[in-house]
Amino acid sequence: NTVSREPTEKGTDELLGVMDKVTIINSTLGKALGGAAGGYTTGPKPLIDLLRQRSRPYLFSNSLPPAVVGCASKALDLLMESNAIAQSMAAKTQRFRSKMTAAGFTISGKDHPICPVMLGDARLAAVMAEDMLNRGIYVIGFSYPVVPKGKARIRVQISAVHSDEDIDRCVEAFTEVGRKHGALP
Repeated sequence: NTVSREPTEKGTDELLGVMDKVTIINSTLGKALGGAAGGYTTGPKPLIDLLRQRSRPYLFSNSLPPAVVGCASKALDLLMESNAIAQSMAAKTQRFRSKMTAAGFTISGKDHPICPVMLGDARLAAVMAEDMLNRGIYVIGFSYPVVPKGKARIRVQISAVHSDEDIDRCVEAFTEVGRKHGALP
């Protein structure tokens, strides 16, 4: 019997239902944990000991600044204490994705807070991202060689600190900028 319970946003392993089968986890301390730097590997002690001796990226990298470690540790504590942040992020992400889709944009992926607004044209992605910045909204245009040719996009990162008003303002700006540059009718 499978016990149905609400996801706790513990990543891909939970999403795929294989948490009990995974012994090694590699992850970053990047976007989901406040945009810090670095990453980590968890697993059996003998493996971690081996990686500390043989892993070239580990051997030739610097230690993380204490502030980064402290912030990442606190972020993980907050996420482990309650589902509130994860549920809020899911709702904010859904709000942005559904409003952008309703406005006529194509958003790649599913249910993830990194929301690629697919535009196809590199120049269009660049000028729209610049116009968004001029409106006080920081988004990044990506084009070849970072993404495949013809798959240019603007990446939007939904954050726990964004309000519904922030998200709505972003969608309104995208709609105005999209119309201005011919990305929307």
